[in-house]
Amino acid sequence: MKKILINSFTSLILFTIITGVIYPLLITGISKLFFNYQADGSLIKVNDKIIGSELIGQKFDTSIYFWSRPSAVDNNPMPSGATNWGPTSDTLKKTVEERRKNYASQNNLSPDLYIPDDAIFASGSGVDPDISVENAKLQVERIAKARNFDENKRKLLEELINKLIDKPQFGILGDKRINVLELNILLDKI
Repeated sequence: MKKILINSFTSLILFTIITGVIYPLLITGISKLFFNYQADGSLIKVNDKIIGSELIGQKFDTSIYFWSRPSAVDNNPMPSGATNWGPTSDTLKKTVEERRKNYASQNNLSPDLYIPDDAIFASGSGVDPDISVENAKLQVERIAKARNFDENKRKLLEELINKLIDKPQFGILGDKRINVLELNILLDKI
């Protein structure tokens, strides 16, 4: 019995060191060596000041910026998550309808116009950094009006959207999308 306890304890210590210390240090070292930007959090800097990450969405809800995808956790990455409301949930239906009306109203769209899902449904993580190309294009008129853009600046804004489109990963995974933070940073430069 004593031998079994000693072997068990030795195994526990050995695997704790291997999986809790050596493996994490090895993976961290490899990622820092080969993927330093990503390992450091894919941080975006403007004038040497960190303003966000490519991978974590931020809340933009003023009329002069492109809006992020709705979030059940108010874009807080610490409790990252969703509402878990199912398709038969009355709360989900009411929330989505309210978002649809608000989106259409704020962007001067017809209430009957199709609004992309990512404009009215919260993401599963609550911190999705991207929006669809359709969502971005539907927001152009609101932003151009709020910033008093002339026709030339409005066209620059449309070109900016087309320039920032990320294609599906490996050409097949996901949809075309645009990173909202990067788009809003470049928007400020117009």
